[in-house]
Parts: sequence; C-alpha cells; structure tokens
Amino acid sequence: MARPDPADVARVTCVGAGVIGGGWAAHFLARGYDVTVWDPAPDAEPRLRRLVEAAWPALTQLGLAPGADPARLKVAPTLEEACAEAEFVQESAPEKLELKRDLLARLDAATPPGVVVASSTSGYPMTDMQTTAADPGRLVVGHPFNPPYLIPLVEVVGGERTDPDAVAWAARFYEAAGKSVLTMDRELPGFVANRLQEALWREALHMVANGEATVRDIDASITEGPGLRWAFMGPCLTFALAGGEGGMAHMLDHFGESLKSPWTRLEAPELDRKLYDGMVDGCAEAAAGRSHADLVAERDQGVIDVLRATGRLPEPPRRSAG
Repeated sequence: MARPDPADVARVTCVGAGVIGGGWAAHFLARGYDVTVWDPAPDAEPRLRRLVEAAWPALTQLGLAPGADPARLKVAPTLEEACAEAEFVQESAPEKLELKRDLLARLDAATPPGVVVASSTSGYPMTDMQTTAADPGRLVVGHPFNPPYLIPLVEVVGGERTDPDAVAWAARFYEAAGKSVLTMDRELPGFVANRLQEALWREALHMVANGEATVRDIDASITEGPGLRWAFMGPCLTFALAGGEGGMAHMLDHFGESLKSPWTRLEAPELDRKLYDGMVDGCAEAAAGRSHADLVAERDQGVIDVLRATGRLPEPPRRSAG
C-alpha cells in the first residue's frame, strides 16, 4: 500500500483510548475522519464514547468538518483488525518504555507497508522506542498536549532510524488535520514544551513543599499574570518587550546578572507524603466543589475563548465524508 498524500487520508487508527488516545480520537472524528480505536482494557469502549460525547460541544464550537460524526467511530476487537486498513496510526499507550517498544513493533507488523505510525509519548525519544520494529523508518513522535482535541500544538520528531520523509509526511498530515505543528530537527528528552512546563512545575512543587505559596497562589500567579501574555506571545518575546525599545539586548544587559540570583530551584523536590497531601488537598480546595466534568468544561471553554480572542480559532475544516 502506497503512502497516501497527507491531505487525502480518510481512515485513522488510534491505539490506546485513555485521556490522550481518546482525545485524539475525538479530534480526528471532528475533522471528518473515519476513526478506528483499539485498547486492551475491558471498559475502554464505554469510557471512550463518554469522552467523545463530553468533547463534542467544544469541538462543535471549533467547527466540525462536513460529515463529522461520532458514529464514524469504530472500536476494533484486536490490534490487527484496527490497523488493517489504517492510513495513519496514532499510538497513545502508557509511558513505559518496554511497552512502547513492543507495541510499536506490533503496530509496524500489523499496519500496511509505508503507513506512518506516530507515538504520543511525552518524554521518550523515538530512537529508544523503535529498536525492535522491522521498519523503524516510518515511526515518528507526534507529541500532543492535553486535551488533544482542543490544544493545537503537536511536536513532531523522528528517531535515528526514522526516514526524514516520514517526519515531513507526518508534519503535513497533522497540519491537514488542523494541528499547529512544531517539527524538531533533533531529539530532545521531553521535547520543547514539556521541558518548559516541567521547570515551572518543579518550582511550584518547591514552593508548596516549603510553605511559601499555596496551590491557589501558584495558579493565580500564572492565570492573572504571565499566562495572559504567554497565550499569544510566549516568554522570549515577552522578555524582549521588557527591554523597551532596546529589545532583548537591553533586557539582557539590564537583567542578565539576575540570572545568577537564587530565585529558582530546578532540581525536583522530594515527593514525600507531606508534599503529596499538600498538592492533592490544595487542588481539592482550588476546585471549590466543582466536579471533574465541571472543570473539564470550564477548561475547554476557556481555551476556546482564548483562541477566539487572539484570532487563532481554527478555520472550520473542509474535509468531506469518507
């Protein structure tokens, strides 16, 4: 089977139906694809259909492709059946290296020759995951952000044995599927955005562990502060503006020495019981009685509002029914 043009893909397979895999399935359904899912968990199908149902109002606001319909979701009984006619495969299994290796090898064996298989891994380099596949050249990383049906970014990168054409094809496919694509030139543990998130997360944990700030304080410090700027500009240009007309050069000249100030502690704190309970209890307090479903709906609407306010609400897709 020849690899189709990225814009002509009609059938997508999602392997794994958890939060990430189910989110991918919802996204692809909304973009007008036929979606087949396989997950070994006995309760995978009802959980998946509940996730798609919960995501559909947000996806409707974003704009559904012609023919987009949750009824185009199929749950296959075996991995082999799920992959038999796939034109693209998105793997979203748990973050366990040996599991990923074995599963990608199975996907390679079950999927028609040439079809690109992408992993949603949030940290493993493809070089470490493609070691047992017969055709590692078609295996790429397609790292999304939660929820994949709502957050546009996907980071795409290959491994040492990945064919560069497969990386380029995957990037074009994700763009055709309505994603904002960051194609990386080389592997980086944790990729780009996760490394930035992790630095912020570690400092937040330190502040809670040391009694310096509460969960509410930390979240408000971002949503009411730099998060408002980062939604449309990012940290680098934001700091460049802090340098006034002199830009980043003036900012570095003026504030460069403060980089040596002991403001942050990038080593992770010990996740002892006190810190564990502090984070769990703090999040429960911050939720203020809102259920998980309430918070998901609030998050989804908030992201849509930001996309709309910043002029980045995706154009309604123009895929036809397959």
